[in-house]
Amino acid sequence: MTDSNEGRKKILVIDDEPSVVIYLETLLQDNGYNTISASNGNDGMEKALEHHPDLICLDITMPEKSGVSFYRDIRKNEETKDIPVVIVTAVTYYGGDPEPFKNFLSSRHIVPAPDAFFPKPIDKKEFISKINELLA
Repeated sequence: MTDSNEGRKKILVIDDEPSVVIYLETLLQDNGYNTISASNGNDGMEKALEHHPDLICLDITMPEKSGVSFYRDIRKNEETKDIPVVIVTAVTYYGGDPEPFKNFLSSRHIVPAPDAFFPKPIDKKEFISKINELLA
């Protein structure tokens, strides 16, 4: 008997809101991905180093270690610097327009810009399409 999860890409979901984690994990699993989750940046870094995910979905505002700090640290770590990161956050400012926040993240010259950015609530089709593209 073979494991039906064998060969499936692994995605680490980091968000402090349990309902968001459940939603994203269910959406990703329904589309053929394995998932791991963490509720803050510290736990996320431990899981990234332990499980070596193929992609990370990251919230920005979290306790203990923010998504911005996590993102900076993951890009500076030799083991994790090449893992694609998709930002999924409600922090967009300016009435929900994600562009100013995306520009802010991209202006942090210390690290490269994230691979994708999705404001909450996400567009499911666009989100899965981008995940599929990044993991192709």
